[in-house]
Amino acid sequence: MSPQRPWRVCGAAMTGKASMPSRYSAMLSRMVPNLPSRASASQPPNGDTRNHLHAAGHSCILKDAFMYESPAEIANLTSTDKFDAALAIHLYKGGRLLQGSRIPFGIIFGGTDVNEDIKCQEKRQVMGAVLEKARFAVAFTVKLKELAAAEWPDARKKIYVQSQGIKTAPSDTFDWYRFLQNAAIPANTDRFHLFLLICGLRRVKDPLYLVEVFSDWHRKDPSVHLGIIGPAVDPVFTSEVKEKVKRAPGVHLLPELPQEELHAAVRRCFAVVNSSLSEGMSAAILEAMDLEIPVLARNIPGNAAIIKHKETGLLFSNPQEFVVLSKSLMNDPIMEKEIITRAKDYVKKHHSWEGERKTYQNLVLRLQ
Repeated sequence: MSPQRPWRVCGAAMTGKASMPSRYSAMLSRMVPNLPSRASASQPPNGDTRNHLHAAGHSCILKDAFMYESPAEIANLTSTDKFDAALAIHLYKGGRLLQGSRIPFGIIFGGTDVNEDIKCQEKRQVMGAVLEKARFAVAFTVKLKELAAAEWPDARKKIYVQSQGIKTAPSDTFDWYRFLQNAAIPANTDRFHLFLLICGLRRVKDPLYLVEVFSDWHRKDPSVHLGIIGPAVDPVFTSEVKEKVKRAPGVHLLPELPQEELHAAVRRCFAVVNSSLSEGMSAAILEAMDLEIPVLARNIPGNAAIIKHKETGLLFSNPQEFVVLSKSLMNDPIMEKEIITRAKDYVKKHHSWEGERKTYQNLVLRLQ
């Protein structure tokens, strides 16, 4: 691979066939200029598709890992299309396809790979073999790096910590009231409060965690509504969510939006909610912070790594605590303002999009 010419990079992302859920695609898409224009709940704005690697002159192609069954198929693709290097997101779902790769590659941990898949012996063996051959790996947090390094000590020196860079771009033409009307959410009250839970509909995101307690709260206070918004990643689970939400007054299942419109909706809601069982680093949380909207998140390691309780957001350990904290936020505008201000400062300091770009441009040089 000649350093004198731009490289052709293949990205194997852990994405769903019909959508691009979660932070995995968001990170890779910022390095793939040929990203499709269709957007999901976590895709960056269209302007961001002129991304980190493209800005350095590389040609990058995004491939959906779910479209391939074996490393041989990816090997044939990279050989036929003459790729110089590859970058996989998610050590197992993307990385498994690069076993025996003839071209150099790097890995970006997704979060569920190190937090969840590592518990399965078969997956752990595959991930260890992939990590051994990778030129570098990226963890979003020090905690994630330490978990991986504890399992694979020989890989410690090749694991770099780079938090997600955040860049928001809310649409100026988004019609908030039509959005609410289409969702059958009444907003003709001064005390209207919409909480948005942004996630791909899959079990690890646990979008049903708060449904029952929120619906009970809504019966007592009709001004509060919970909107669950994101792509239908798991069709079977999505059906379960739809059935549950049908029987839950005050809870609404909303269709996914293009990223600019999603950011505009976030900017108008009362708070963003995260109820995941496991997270690497939630882009939705960081984007809400950047948009100056308070966040209530389940107290799990991935969320606690970016939220300091009652300083940059609120962490809850059970559904009942979520309601208590939500009420305190609604009734204490001073606390709300302080949390918003500190969260915005935190994102600006620790999640620089420009800093992320510089890191990935430098790491790709290791694929020579």
